[in-house]
Amino acid sequence: MKQLANLKNSSKEKTSLAKKTPIAETKPSALKARKERLALVSDAKKAHILAAAKEVFEEYGLEGANIREIAQRAGYTPGAIYSYFTAKEEIYGALLADSLERLNQAVSQHIGSAKTAAQKAERSAMGFYEFYASNPRDLDLGFYLFGGARPYGLTPELNQQLNARLRDSLLHFEYALQELGATPKVAKEEVTAFFAHCVGLLILENTQRIRMFQEDSAKLCATYITQVIERVKVKKGKN
Repeated sequence: MKQLANLKNSSKEKTSLAKKTPIAETKPSALKARKERLALVSDAKKAHILAAAKEVFEEYGLEGANIREIAQRAGYTPGAIYSYFTAKEEIYGALLADSLERLNQAVSQHIGSAKTAAQKAERSAMGFYEFYASNPRDLDLGFYLFGGARPYGLTPELNQQLNARLRDSLLHFEYALQELGATPKVAKEEVTAFFAHCVGLLILENTQRIRMFQEDSAKLCATYITQVIERVKVKKGKN
């Protein structure tokens, strides 16, 4: 009888402990927390690799860069790099994708609280120019200057995706011109001309060749944007 009583008491204690310690409930949350910690560590390592790779690409270009040099700069083994990226082109694409996301954010922020179509057009276009003027290395990435101004080493699919994001950053300007009265065709033509004009000014600015003309590239860009807006308004008036 005494043994039976002890067994009953032991059973009650185990049941009480089980109620107080919800193992089934804490285990999933613990696993989730562990996964989150591992993800943070992985993201930090990936960011470190990308920062090192950016330095290598700036120094050697895409064609001259290699995984071994990127790994050495990052303080990792080449095998550790391959845990995150399959090739240097994928790293390059990740850097460019990040750059284009920051470009799109910068343009959107530059538009801010613009209310009129003319304000949206001016701010979006100047936002595009100012991003690259302030970040010349992003200009190199954005226009493939590391690889001789061509999409060297990028897959057609990745090249298409990256170009689409670059195009997205100019859509605010294009839509604003349409609000001002430009047809979709005219708006696209004006944005294309602005893009070419803007890139030329940025190259002159970043190579300091603009000094040869004793001009201010930002002012020249702003003047060109004003001319575009006025041109669209005049065309609308004539129609």
